[in-house]
Amino acid sequence: MNIHITLDNLTVGLSVLALGSSRFFDRSIESPTLEEHLEATLLRLPEITGEGYYEVEAQGLAGKLDPAFHIVQWKGRECPTIIYHHGGLESPFDYARFSKNTFKNVLFSRRHLVEANLFNLRAAFHKDVRRFAGMRRMRSLSDFAAVLSVSVKLVEAITSSARASGGGRVIVTGISLGGWVTNLHRAYFNSANAYVPIMAGAALGEVFVTSAYRRMTGRLARENPHVIRDVLNFEADYLRVEDENVFPLLALYDQIVQYPVQKTCYGSAPIRILSMGHATGARAHGELRRHILERLQTP
Repeated sequence: MNIHITLDNLTVGLSVLALGSSRFFDRSIESPTLEEHLEATLLRLPEITGEGYYEVEAQGLAGKLDPAFHIVQWKGRECPTIIYHHGGLESPFDYARFSKNTFKNVLFSRRHLVEANLFNLRAAFHKDVRRFAGMRRMRSLSDFAAVLSVSVKLVEAITSSARASGGGRVIVTGISLGGWVTNLHRAYFNSANAYVPIMAGAALGEVFVTSAYRRMTGRLARENPHVIRDVLNFEADYLRVEDENVFPLLALYDQIVQYPVQKTCYGSAPIRILSMGHATGARAHGELRRHILERLQTP
């Protein structure tokens, strides 16, 4: 028995129980494409004055959106900047000891100081720290696409601000949901110096229709996988980007972001592979930290 596979399946099973009757896209699978959502999403970046929390005004095809970011560490405009996006159903601004917060464990460690400006992003509908509070907005495919799009636009606004000020390298990274945001930004903007997607690819629809995660997907979506793929998969757009600026990390036994499915979008890019699953890989804090920080020194 493979413990990594077992833990992934157990994690999904427990999440299904916690969700009760709610499922992803069980209310509606009608949605414009991700590219259409991106084109329609508008946001205003507040004035950045140093470390602190910043709420962002945003509007998209799903109405008003509430992303935010926390400048956890500010070293100066001449220093490199790391933009980190959390995974799904995390509490990104809760830094308590037992909170579900990968940024805290991977980058914001008092024992492992990072010589960079650190931006920790919060996706729309993740303001409530209760784990499944934002799930009601994930029951619509269009709302989910809007969440991805506004996070991508926020990454672009911060990246553009950093590049315009003549600062150091900009590195975009994130895990799971954050990895998809990282890859979407590269596919449609490609304005950062380096991209470090962790346990993500470009066939996002497969997570909901063919992986173990399909147990968390509504019946309407499962019965119409082509609709989910048409909205969420972006492999063709991703493969058009020829810059050698992506440094992915995938988990070999991942039952959610399946390695054989997602690796193809990276072409000849070097993939770091962990012999772990989705759940165990997310807890390999040292491995993830090293993989991200390598990009501070490497062009």
